[in-house]
Amino acid sequence: MKPLLPTFGAAALALCAALSAAPARADVHGRVSIGMVFDNRYHHDHYYPAPGYVAPHVPYGAVVVGAGPGRYWFHGGVWYRPYGPGYRVVLPPVGLVIPLLPPAYVTINIGGLPYYYANGVYYRAVPEGYAVVAPPPETAPAQVAPAPPPPPPKADPIIYPRNGQSSEQLESDRRDCNRWATTQPNAQADASVFNRAVEACMDGRGYTMR
Repeated sequence: MKPLLPTFGAAALALCAALSAAPARADVHGRVSIGMVFDNRYHHDHYYPAPGYVAPHVPYGAVVVGAGPGRYWFHGGVWYRPYGPGYRVVLPPVGLVIPLLPPAYVTINIGGLPYYYANGVYYRAVPEGYAVVAPPPETAPAQVAPAPPPPPPKADPIIYPRNGQSSEQLESDRRDCNRWATTQPNAQADASVFNRAVEACMDGRGYTMR
């Protein structure tokens, strides 16, 4: 699945390329520029925060992958790792498995094998979900498989702690519920099942989600 962007003039494309190459930095007011990168490989045509950018926190709904010091957070095709008080945008190592593909991705066939591509990372389907794999040897031209347009994004729900839970407890419960949701039947193939499982888990822990 991949959203299509309108065609810009040569000057606009040159400007976007210059902006995407700029590193993340703070201006005189302390505001941080993410340094967005435009990924047009296989006509993916999608923007992502540049590797190395440090976010103050991971986006709501990020899935925790791995355990202990090897943990990663994944959201919308972007991978994060703890970095000081924040989370740094990184490239994942080969072998990590996610329950669902990002909302925007390109399906390609190389050597008769299907791969899924987004934000510089290749995935292959495995029984547990989708594994990060090494870039395939492109001995033959990649064939991009047509995909239907993605559904409109669902607004992030508001979480209300019915029992007065702290923000730290809320974040801990949310991570636990994300992990639990990935174990439910069909959650790895259907985002709606995954989201309902998270909501049921959070409700059981004393939160209202709207």
